[in-house]
Amino acid sequence: MLKDPSTKYRPFPAVRLPDRQWPNRTLTHAPMWCSVDLRDGNQALAIPMNVSQKLELFQLLVKCGFKEIEVGFPSASNTEFTFNRRLIEEQRVPEDVWLQVLVQAREDLIERTVESLVGAKKAIIHLYNSTSPAQRRIVFGMSREEILGIAVRGAQWVRERLSQLKGTEVRLQYSPESFSATEVEFAKEVAEAVMDVWKPTPQHKMILNLPDTVEVTTPNVYADQVEWTCRNIKNRDSLIVSLHTHNDRATGVAATELGMLAGADRVEGTLFGNGERTGNLDIVTVALNLYMQGIDPKLDFSDLNALAEVYERSTGMRIPPRHPYAGELVFTAFSGSHQDAIKKGLAEWATGRQKYWEVPYLTIDPADIGRQYREVIRVNSQSGKGGVAYLLESEYGIDLPKEMQREFGPIANEEVDRLGREVTGAELKSMFWREYIERTSPWQLQGFETESRNGVVRCRARLLREGEPVELSGEGNGPLAALVRGFSALGLPRFEIVSYREHALSAGEEAAAIAYIQIKHSDGRTHWGAGVDTNIELASVRAVLSALNRSQASK
Repeated sequence: MLKDPSTKYRPFPAVRLPDRQWPNRTLTHAPMWCSVDLRDGNQALAIPMNVSQKLELFQLLVKCGFKEIEVGFPSASNTEFTFNRRLIEEQRVPEDVWLQVLVQAREDLIERTVESLVGAKKAIIHLYNSTSPAQRRIVFGMSREEILGIAVRGAQWVRERLSQLKGTEVRLQYSPESFSATEVEFAKEVAEAVMDVWKPTPQHKMILNLPDTVEVTTPNVYADQVEWTCRNIKNRDSLIVSLHTHNDRATGVAATELGMLAGADRVEGTLFGNGERTGNLDIVTVALNLYMQGIDPKLDFSDLNALAEVYERSTGMRIPPRHPYAGELVFTAFSGSHQDAIKKGLAEWATGRQKYWEVPYLTIDPADIGRQYREVIRVNSQSGKGGVAYLLESEYGIDLPKEMQREFGPIANEEVDRLGREVTGAELKSMFWREYIERTSPWQLQGFETESRNGVVRCRARLLREGEPVELSGEGNGPLAALVRGFSALGLPRFEIVSYREHALSAGEEAAAIAYIQIKHSDGRTHWGAGVDTNIELASVRAVLSALNRSQASK
């Protein structure tokens, strides 16, 4: 990092709004919600959802109460177009749900987008083009006037094709994409030019979406941008002002909440914040933040565990254990003082004498979202794998993979049960070291070398097998693959590496690394191993030997 970052970076300019009103306002009702999981969320996945996954997620969003769902970019591919048509032709869209589709300000794409909506009951056509100085200069090489012209032509092309959607209730939406990095005066100018083409009225409003496409400053500045626009744009009563925030500075939720205070009517986001880079706005968090203030969010998250399960299955993403409301450990107390306070608060609530929820450390009743409070603090014979894993991680930085927790948890608990008492973190670490790190029979590492040529790695390992020297060599696309082939050449039963993780244990030049490896034998048996070394490659090799030694011991 630079000692003086101001030589490379500069603060984002503030909006001149000395009489800003949003700091004195209070949120009193839910916004209009629009899920963009099937578009923004889907495009950010390493493996985009297939049609069946998208259908399942669409049905889940409808069940949660979303009335506006951005279903895709139908002009981008036949898959996107076909999904749109299937929703409409198979009548999968409830009467009160709007299908939103995204399109750039290009005539051919607009034509294809309109075709995808024929027969829909309610449709939102979401037109956008980028407006920020960096986009104008670097990406498009265009002046302000040329960028404004793109927006106007796009709006005209949309308007000219609305006659193709007879029988469809259409709402138009425009986004000056990269609004958060655009001069507010220019964003207003472009938006008003689009309004001149579409001619919204208080009876037939258009959506003006103000994306925080990339968080470039603090949430209060975004709120100023939103309030400035709401106060200065013409015909405000003919607009639905919408927010679309991202999370680059980890303040997407804050930016949205302040943007709502600043006058926005509508919010776009995704379940659990899935999206490009650090993600989109997490709608679940904002909705439940309203709920814990006594405001009906107009969305039903009463079975959050089931929602999370479908989300993870559909997207392949995982919800972090500390994620607000939905994380595995959110309603878990490890601290004894926290446990005591929560117990007393729950006991008071159970008496029925308190009208309002006020349990220390629990912002909402877990039961309201289908969850429950649980305690994990000490490791004794009654402790689960969560307590074992927590102590190892919090005291020694040993972050066990979940599958490995399931293997080691019962081993540790059996030892604790034999002792008949609670154990310390140091004792728990010793158990782990004995079970995994210090396993040296029958295989013990003496030396390991690799060389690479034309993408092929060759390894040579010097080992002890039951105290007798053994050498092996093998080739593969990496050191571990070469090692596995080397063992096969020695006549060992075939096995493969099915899981691998590693991380540092300490800081500094001599920092040790720990590797976790799970192997699977041809008969389906699996075993975990762990290895520690200052060299991550050697730590990985030791982990393979650890797993092999444990598999031999279990026979």
